[in-house]
Amino acid sequence: MEYTTLGSTGTRVSQLCFGTWRFGRETGGVVETGREEAHELLDAAAEHGINFIDTANVYGTPHGTSEEYIGEWLDSRDRDDYVIASKVYFPFDGWGEPGPNDRGLGRKHIRTQIEGTLDRLGTDYLDLYYIHRWDEDTPIEETLRTLDDLVREGTVNYLGASTMAAWQLTKALWKSDVEGLERFDVTQPLFHAGYRDDVTDYLDVCTDQDMAVCPYSPLAGGFLTGKYERVDEDDPTKFEGPEGSRGTLDDRFEDYYLSERGWHVLDELRAVGEELDATPAQVALRWLIEQPDFTCVPIVGARTPEQLEENVGAVDISLSDGQFNRIVDARYAEDGKRWGHRE
Repeated sequence: MEYTTLGSTGTRVSQLCFGTWRFGRETGGVVETGREEAHELLDAAAEHGINFIDTANVYGTPHGTSEEYIGEWLDSRDRDDYVIASKVYFPFDGWGEPGPNDRGLGRKHIRTQIEGTLDRLGTDYLDLYYIHRWDEDTPIEETLRTLDDLVREGTVNYLGASTMAAWQLTKALWKSDVEGLERFDVTQPLFHAGYRDDVTDYLDVCTDQDMAVCPYSPLAGGFLTGKYERVDEDDPTKFEGPEGSRGTLDDRFEDYYLSERGWHVLDELRAVGEELDATPAQVALRWLIEQPDFTCVPIVGARTPEQLEENVGAVDISLSDGQFNRIVDARYAEDGKRWGHRE
């Protein structure tokens, strides 16, 4: 495993982050990743040299289950060997029906949720604490001052921002600078090889401010692994895939990941993979790792140790400039126009 500095922080992390959003999560009444499977996956991640683990207070059914699984696993290990990230914003269902202050980024909710997160993880500090969404109802100054207090108290080392507009990220950074508060050092957008232009402005802010980017869904919900086949040249939403795969179960798969752009990128990932004796998934992850303008650490959420081992293979390959640019160019038609989402 290779390690990289997390943006402008002083912390070094593995080139891949292990995501745990499936831990304890029930889909259709079935738990996607149970306790034993979760611990096996964490063991495998550690054996591969992954030291960066991502979770959130609302991951799992009920909420908090993912953090509990991680905490149990950490109990027999040296906590300081790992960089642990969690998040806050959404209502937490651990106490029943959410009350008026049981969501968002107000001081009361953040303070309550950080205590629960630390308790479930069995630690007295977080390496990285993300705001999971932008809160339209709470002044950003209140959120930033509360987070700044957590850093000054030693409860949190660094701050992160997940899923927001470029102008919101810019506003938060400006407020931090003007008020002398801790600023966001890490971002977590939806970003993958078939999606790059949709977040151009956001990534430009990250580049300018020397922020690390830890994209979620770097394989487009499994689409960029190559396990799906197109069955209609006139309709990018028509496909065949393995029974029980995310594409066959998740109604959002079509809206988020299926596009003309995605299919053209997938074709190029397959071609580059053949040249490197690598899988499309490994090439897609490597394309992110090799982003030239900012530190990029993809969050991988493997279902099995075998899938994780395949993902980790991304650190053992490298793309030539030509191969990297071919993947970029695959997003554009011959007339130079970027392929759209549907045509």
